[in-house]
Amino acid sequence: MKYCMTFSYDGTNFSGYQKQPKMRTVQGEIEKALKEINNGIKVDIHATGRTDAKVHALNQRAHFEMDIKISEEKLWKGVNSLLPEDIYVKKIDKVSDDFHARFSAIGKEYIYIINMGEYNPLERNYVYQHNEKLDVIEMERGLKYIEGTHDFKAFTKVDEEKEDYVRTISQTNLIRDSKDLNKITLVFVGTGFLRYMVRNIVGTLIEVGQGKRKSEDIIDILKSKDRTRAGKTANAEGLYLKNVFY
Repeated sequence: MKYCMTFSYDGTNFSGYQKQPKMRTVQGEIEKALKEINNGIKVDIHATGRTDAKVHALNQRAHFEMDIKISEEKLWKGVNSLLPEDIYVKKIDKVSDDFHARFSAIGKEYIYIINMGEYNPLERNYVYQHNEKLDVIEMERGLKYIEGTHDFKAFTKVDEEKEDYVRTISQTNLIRDSKDLNKITLVFVGTGFLRYMVRNIVGTLIEVGQGKRKSEDIIDILKSKDRTRAGKTANAEGLYLKNVFY
């Protein structure tokens, strides 16, 4: 039987999502729990994508297969009872045999949260503490240049074996927190994202907000396909995988 799992996690104390030898990872913890439910038989989970160390997820998805007879509710309760407190499975659904958490997805949404106000130690693992005012209007202009279909080679870690850096960003937004105007959320919705792509875009937009760059510089950076032309990689703790669309 094939299942799709929707789950959230606090990435603070993980070495990323993907399983790594002798490292604490989200995939490793979930597979360990499923193995116990599956009578000691290894279960491989296949997620919609990886997140790096300290990156969070609100609605990550993964599929897996198990042969034991168990209801979705009992499986959901059983997994959560075995998982650490920084991972929570929201639901588990039976899916068709041709479903794939990664290849069946048609889009994803990431958000990045920035605090421009006073340093907040309670949020240091969940909101990037920039702690300086930014020109949010200019940043919003810069965001709009990201929308559309582009070669994002300048905003990712270059892989010599990868040939396709073209992705489509269908929507971006900059949201001011009505309760705390010093807090902003950058929203990115697209068909797919390259490694470090969102964090590299955010790092560049922060430089736009600081007045170090102009918003229209984004156009030239995209055309250059040169990673050294873009800004530094923004810290991981402000980034969340919010949604996966099917």
